Amino acid sequence: MIRNHHTGIATVEFAIAAAVLFIMIFGVLEVGRTYFVYAMLDEVTRRGARLAVVCPVNDPAIPQMAIFNASGDASESSLVKNLMPANVVIEYLDDANAVVASPSIPTGFAQIRYVRARIVGFQHQMFVPFANALASFFMGEFESTLPRESLGIPREGIVTPC
Repeated sequence: MIRNHHTGIATVEFAIAAAVLFIMIFGVLEVGRTYFVYAMLDEVTRRGARLAVVCPVNDPAIPQMAIFNASGDASESSLVKNLMPANVVIEYLDDANAVVASPSIPTGFAQIRYVRARIVGFQHQMFVPFANALASFFMGEFESTLPRESLGIPREGIVTPC
């Protein structure tokens, strides 16, 4: 009777091939998730700038609604992990693209020509087990600038917050 002395080799080969396959699958998923976060941060700046040109100056609801939270909800975004309203910076700019120091006073309000929304200090966290130090990185700075519109001042009636 002939015995097969290679009974465990198929298991070892499968373990090596499966490990490589799973690493590739999780890598593709993580690249896709990182691209989603990139697109969402771009959309958050666009949405923040759009809200800022039609909402009252320095309304605290603008960063909250820019990250797709309800007005008054200062918690983390439900769509992007670790994105907080504090990461959204709204700046009011004059003709020379310089930041208006006091946009809410009448002279500062008259100087506003553009509104810029930026994402600052956001750190993307990847789902890499056992590699916490390597699993997070800064996505860079995102910004959108739009020309001013009403800035929350209606033609008739009273100013209402966003």
